[in-house]
Amino acid sequence: MSTTVELLKGAAELFPDEVVTSAHVRHFELPSGAGRFALITLDNGFDHTKPTTFGPQSLANLNTAIDQVEKEAAEGSIVGVGLTGKPFIFAVGADLKGVELLKRHEDALAIGKGGHDVFRRLSGLAVPTFAYYNGAAMGGGVEVGLHCTYRTVSAALPAFSLPEVFLGLVPGWGGCALLPNLIGADRAVSVIIENSLNQNKQLKGKQVYELGIADALFEGADFLEQSLIWTASVLRGELQVVRPEIDRGEAWDQAVARGRAIADSKVHGAAPAAYRALEIIAAAKDGDLGAGFDAEDTALADLIMGGELRSGIYAFNLVQKRAKRPAGAPDKSLARPVTKVGVVGAGLMASQLALLFLRRLEVPVVLTDIDQERVDKGVGYVHAEIDKLLAKGRVNQDKANRLKGLVSGVLDKAEGFSDADFIIEAVFEEMGVKQQVFAEVEAVAPAHAILATNTSSLSVSEMASKLKHPERVVGFHFFNPVAILPLLEIVRGEQTDDASLATAFGVARKLKKTAVLCKDAPAFVVNRILTRFMGEIQNTIDEGTPVEVAEKAVEPLGLPMSPLVLLELVGPAIGLHVSETLNRAFPERFTVSPNLAAVVKAGKRGFYVYDSGKPELDPEVAALLKQGDSVLTEEQVRTRVMEAVAQEIGLMLQEGVVAEAQDIDLCLITGAGWPFHLGGITPYLDREGYSERVNGKKFLAQGIASVPA
Repeated sequence: MSTTVELLKGAAELFPDEVVTSAHVRHFELPSGAGRFALITLDNGFDHTKPTTFGPQSLANLNTAIDQVEKEAAEGSIVGVGLTGKPFIFAVGADLKGVELLKRHEDALAIGKGGHDVFRRLSGLAVPTFAYYNGAAMGGGVEVGLHCTYRTVSAALPAFSLPEVFLGLVPGWGGCALLPNLIGADRAVSVIIENSLNQNKQLKGKQVYELGIADALFEGADFLEQSLIWTASVLRGELQVVRPEIDRGEAWDQAVARGRAIADSKVHGAAPAAYRALEIIAAAKDGDLGAGFDAEDTALADLIMGGELRSGIYAFNLVQKRAKRPAGAPDKSLARPVTKVGVVGAGLMASQLALLFLRRLEVPVVLTDIDQERVDKGVGYVHAEIDKLLAKGRVNQDKANRLKGLVSGVLDKAEGFSDADFIIEAVFEEMGVKQQVFAEVEAVAPAHAILATNTSSLSVSEMASKLKHPERVVGFHFFNPVAILPLLEIVRGEQTDDASLATAFGVARKLKKTAVLCKDAPAFVVNRILTRFMGEIQNTIDEGTPVEVAEKAVEPLGLPMSPLVLLELVGPAIGLHVSETLNRAFPERFTVSPNLAAVVKAGKRGFYVYDSGKPELDPEVAALLKQGDSVLTEEQVRTRVMEAVAQEIGLMLQEGVVAEAQDIDLCLITGAGWPFHLGGITPYLDREGYSERVNGKKFLAQGIASVPA
């Protein structure tokens, strides 16, 4: 094993700041006289808020523990070896902070080989090995258990996944080769490809057992005790673990084909990780694990040295770290308490906001609107959504009753808002309407109340300009659907004071939203970028490029949906309104498409019909389109669109719309669902050369979302 030790020692020198995981070995007698047993516990010395990971020194520690139990197994002094984690955490895989530091392909290869060399020793011991998944297990944490002979899982386990493809990697320490050989290719494709590309979907303990990954399921309260009783029964021969035979025929090939179809639908060939994982799964059909592990090593090293993984890790860090410490947010101590919320409007958006405030803050929420019917409909929507939560078991009857009791609706703003601390408007997107609403609210609201606007593109400063106290007006822009998209653009008007802003950030935290501070600039961040992006595509269509060519041009980005499908989701009328707003602000860059205006005027909800189940250009829309004779290729469209986006982001950073390029990326990931493998957008623009071509420089320094120099 000297080669492994040397590999890991070299890797550890590259990563001096590793949070090291220990591998403690203890011995005890199993129940029912089954014999002496060795249990290895993985623990980094911190509580569950800092999950256990595998960096090079951590792998070396596990290797040393295996040295000990290997010797004991060979001597016959133990009958089995178990592996478990600290409370609530089994292990969550490779330490990505170390991966970020790697500069050479051979160092990346060493990480793959080092993990394989250590983990595979568990399957080569002279006694059976057992993995006890007691808590969260991801990536390498899942894989180390796959190398064991048997596995048990806690019913209380909250999160179990192989998330590598989501980040731009492959499960590289045995996952791609071992999992299909354990549970079959189709189920393995679901875990490795489908769940990963479905926003890193997690499995619960019961699902892990039902998939056949674990051989037994026990309750969390006495999980380890029950696992050891079960282990004793297996070792005494009283209990036989029977696993279904794996279909290595056509079903295996069909599973890989299904995985390719999923990858194509999600990333359109734009990110290599899913396809590399599928190649390894396809090759694992003959059960040659050694060849599978070698293929994992190569794929892992190639991907670690590629831009998509670096972008994926960058995006992961934005969402996990930067999102928790918003750039430019005032001191938390300035925030005022919020004990009652007012919502102006009772339409769908206002009702969604009321439900969110109610569920997260659990304070009284009152809606107002222009007539009783609308008010009743808004309150009725909130009640119906709480009933759905009750039916799904997400809340109990007492909580449902309490939440329903906290929401009310009135026509009189004075009655509703006289004691509210935070009042948000969600009315028609027209400046005069919003100014009137705020004037009415200011007249009846307490002096300390925050007046928030959910505007998507209008000036917060102008909205507040006619008020006696404009300093308490703040932009609070949610994204639809409110319950799903995490982003909240918090907009500071010209006169917004620190206390109002701090209160807004405090509320955002309680709402569990990712808050990004934006300057009061037209359309803020996401809508400005998307409107420039969509506008440039629309321009190419207006000038003569066929719709399907313009749409397919941006497929290589692997966006969650095509531009015109997104327009349908947003609504053509809203898209037109935002483009008109931006055209007034920046007429030299933002156009108002006459074709889009015609589609809106005709009352069409989008460009497509779905009669065949797939989107096809609506013949009525096709008849409305008036196009020029300038036809571009997909590549020409893509270049034009991405150069426009690079220009717009460069200008936004010059204007100080947000603090840094990182905030742009965080907004696009959490507000528009742009993929991790793009890193939002700026790493992609840097990688493909658009940034330097348009702006003369990259958005990000070398080593941030790219391989260090």
